[in-house]
Amino acid sequence: MILVTGVAGFIGSYLVEQLLCKGEVVIGLDNISDFYDVALKNYNLKLINENSHAEKNFTFIRGDITEISLLQILFNEYDIDSVIHLAAMAGVRPSIENAPYYQKVNIEGTQNLLECCKEHDVKKFIFASSSSVYGNNEKVPFSEDDPVDKPISPYAATKKAGELLCHTYHYLYDMDIACLRFFTVYGPRQRPDLAIHKFSQYIINKKAIPFFGDGTTSRDYTYIDDIIDGVMKAFAWLKKNEGVFEIINLGNNEPVTLEELVKEIAENFEYEMLIDKQPIPKGDVQRTYADISKAKKLLNYNPKTNLKNGLKKFYEWFNSYYKLNLME
Repeated sequence: MILVTGVAGFIGSYLVEQLLCKGEVVIGLDNISDFYDVALKNYNLKLINENSHAEKNFTFIRGDITEISLLQILFNEYDIDSVIHLAAMAGVRPSIENAPYYQKVNIEGTQNLLECCKEHDVKKFIFASSSSVYGNNEKVPFSEDDPVDKPISPYAATKKAGELLCHTYHYLYDMDIACLRFFTVYGPRQRPDLAIHKFSQYIINKKAIPFFGDGTTSRDYTYIDDIIDGVMKAFAWLKKNEGVFEIINLGNNEPVTLEELVKEIAENFEYEMLIDKQPIPKGDVQRTYADISKAKKLLNYNPKTNLKNGLKKFYEWFNSYYKLNLME
C-alpha cells in the first residue's frame, strides 16, 4: 500500500491515476489548501475517483502533513509500505512573502513523514524536490553532482533541506530513498499560478501578460506525462533495490526562453496578446536546464513531448475546462 501526499495536486492526481492503473493500492493525503482555486483540486479528485480501480484501491484522506498525530493514525491504521511525498507549499515568489509557513510545511512536514516511516519500518520513500535548488548555477546543464548550497528563495532552501533530511534518514535507518528534482512541469490541470496556465488566463481575459526581464530567461519545461513516467520508473527502481539513496533530475533537457514560450502560447489563441514588461523578481533564477543522463541510465527515462505538442494538449484541456466555468 502506497501513501501519496499532495494527491489532489497537479502531479499527484496524475500519478495516482497511473498507480491505480498498475493495480497499486493507494492512500491519498491532501489538505486541499486554498493556495489556489480548490475547484481545480476537487476536479482532480473527481478524475481519480472515476478511475475504474478507484473504488477498491483508492482511499482519500483530507489532512495536513504538519499534523503528526494524523500521520501516526494513518500509519497505524493502514499497512503502508511505501511513501511518495509530493505535498508542499509551492512557488518561489510566494515563499518570499511567507517563509516561516514554507519552512513549517516543507521541512517539518517532510520530517514528520520520515519519522513515521522510521517508526513503522517503511523503507521506500520518494521525495519531490525541485530544479530551484540549483539557484543561479552558472554551469549548464544542471547535474546532480553540482553544488546546490546557494539557494535564492525560501522555497528552494526548503527543498534542499528536504533532500538533506532524506539522506539523514537513509543513513541512520537504512531507508531507500529517491529525491526527484522536477523541472517546470506543465500540461493539462497545471496549477493556475504557473506561467503557462496564468498566461493563458490573461490572454482570454484580454489582460497584459507580465513579462519579466528582456525575455532571455529560460526554463526546462517538462510535460506532465514525461514527469509521471519518470516517477513511475523511479518507484519501480526503488522497489527493486536496497541500500540506495539517489538524487535524480527529471527534466526535458531543452530550455525555452520566456520570449519563445509566449510566442508558442499565443499560437493557440485567437485573442490579441498584450505584454506588460516588468523587472525580474527577486528569487527567480535566470535559467533551468536539466542534465538527464543519470535518469536515462538508472531509470531508462526518455521524455517524448516537445513544447509545441505539449502546449497544444494544454490548450485543448484549458479550453474545455474554461467552458465548464470552473475557473474564475
